[in-house]
Amino acid sequence: MTAEKRSADNELLIVRTFDAPPAVVFALWSSAEHMKRWMGPKNFTCPHVMIDFRVGGSYRAMIQSAEHDQNWFGGVYREIEQDKRLVFTFAWDNEGPSAGIETLVTITFEERDGKTIQTFHQTPFANVERRDSHLGGWSEAFDKERIYAEKIAKEHAA
Repeated sequence: MTAEKRSADNELLIVRTFDAPPAVVFALWSSAEHMKRWMGPKNFTCPHVMIDFRVGGSYRAMIQSAEHDQNWFGGVYREIEQDKRLVFTFAWDNEGPSAGIETLVTITFEERDGKTIQTFHQTPFANVERRDSHLGGWSEAFDKERIYAEKIAKEHAA
């Protein structure tokens, strides 16, 4: 299940349901080894991830595809509430149209009937075009995240 909503021109809201507990879905954001397996839109890989998972710690990662060169991004963790909430900055380290623009990402993980409702909020974007360009990328990444989270949950249940 997916829900996408834009409550303002400069923010993005994506809600996804995963058939996995919050601890599993949260771990996919807090572990470099997990993040490498799902981060990035379809046809992208994420060969490099560095995470210093603590408030004030930073992360840096790179996604790439056959059509797109290396795309580095990173930020700093502002809030961490285990299995419930993450807040971090996000910025591209490139020369593209979003270069130099830092956004704030807030993700909540809510348990509901053994599943996780992941609510992803990112703001502010410079304009509607930049916001909408991120909608497609994040949505495709979350498709990959869902498949991976549900695989991990099944392995833990077995």
